[in-house]
Amino acid sequence: MTTAKPELAFTGLAEQASMLATGATTSVELTRLALEKAEASQSTLNAFKSLRAEEALREAENADRRLAAGETAPLLGVPTAIKDDLDVTGMPTAFGCEGDFALATTDSPPVAALREAGAVLIGKTNTPELGQWPFTEGPAFGATRNPWDTERTPGGSSGGAAAAIASGVIAAALGSDGAGSIRIPAAWTDLVGIKPQRGRVPTDRELFHGLTVVGPLARTVADAALLLDVAAGTGTAFQSAARREPGRMRIGLSTRIPFTATKTRLDPQAHAAVVRLAERFAELGHEIVEIEPDYRLIGLTFLPRSLVGVRDWSRRVPDQARLDPRTRANARQGSALAGPALRLARATEPLLQRQIGSVFGRVDVVLTPTTATPPPRIGTFDKLTGWQTDQAMIAACPYAWPWNVLGWPGVNVPAGLSPEGLPLGAQLLGPSHAEERLISLAAQLEEVERWQDRKPETAW
Repeated sequence: MTTAKPELAFTGLAEQASMLATGATTSVELTRLALEKAEASQSTLNAFKSLRAEEALREAENADRRLAAGETAPLLGVPTAIKDDLDVTGMPTAFGCEGDFALATTDSPPVAALREAGAVLIGKTNTPELGQWPFTEGPAFGATRNPWDTERTPGGSSGGAAAAIASGVIAAALGSDGAGSIRIPAAWTDLVGIKPQRGRVPTDRELFHGLTVVGPLARTVADAALLLDVAAGTGTAFQSAARREPGRMRIGLSTRIPFTATKTRLDPQAHAAVVRLAERFAELGHEIVEIEPDYRLIGLTFLPRSLVGVRDWSRRVPDQARLDPRTRANARQGSALAGPALRLARATEPLLQRQIGSVFGRVDVVLTPTTATPPPRIGTFDKLTGWQTDQAMIAACPYAWPWNVLGWPGVNVPAGLSPEGLPLGAQLLGPSHAEERLISLAAQLEEVERWQDRKPETAW
């Protein structure tokens, strides 16, 4: 573990930007430290798919010149990272797969937005094959591990980003969320993770037929809001929301698992964690009511969009024979669902929004567990068939995906640690375009919960 500049360890995104602007540190110093920590942690956590050390240091030197010249930008000189499903010029976008991928010739729009804001990109973080699973393991890179317990997964599919942030390598990173892939790893690593409204962060193509969006993971609400403002091009709207009192809200507590056609149950530890947060919100003056959204058979509309998305991405893989057999099976199913089933799934979305959205006639925000269990052990999903993998991951993570079908925002907030010291999370879920409401509420909770003061033993 690195001991260089210990006073810079676990400094936040906004704090680093402020230090750079005032001359308290330099971009080269911050970037070199982040690269050092990334390399030192790699044999233990395996958070990064690839690092771009030379390029990042050149970018940092340029940022320091710009800072010295009096230039300003929201993230000028701040090191961060990108999940390996977004294009970064000069790097392959393998999305967790084996093979020789072509180098990207342009940046994805969120990456371009970070560059425009002055961020220094130190590398790309690990993700499972095509982001399919809530664990970050695979033949292309091995297993990414949770800094809170290295025998556990940090979750997925933005697991590399979560591990890097939770361990203090970087302050924040962009991930993506198609069925909880930001919120699940945020829950299992004690982070804030924002799944924004569909379309909030521009992308160069629709991702997984509207299920997947790009969003931030960070240790604090303010840092997540800052990164979301940058990626979305929303100025300071979300940062302002993080500083604003939310006012008294009616919060609907929901623990019923949406219908999944598999055996699922809410672990008592996860149940206790979300109930405790509900009580905390009540102490803050909010009204808590027990309520259940009308999910019905929403899962039937999720599968075609998800599986056709896997098929689409698999066609970009240089050697499909090297894909996990479960990926190939999902791609075949996606081919079968790419016609009428997909069109019907998209056509029913407005009906589902009205049906499930009726809950917001009674409450302002819905509070649910983010996952049904604490983080599983590394290897839990090894050697399972496709059906067994689906059953196991749905049993662990049945709560997040409905909001991907709706396209509406959700925020994971840390909900404390289990008796074994494992992080748990809860979701704040809102109606269309309600990010500011959720961010303001999460920031209020953070003030009393102080999750940002917790640090894992495995930190850099």
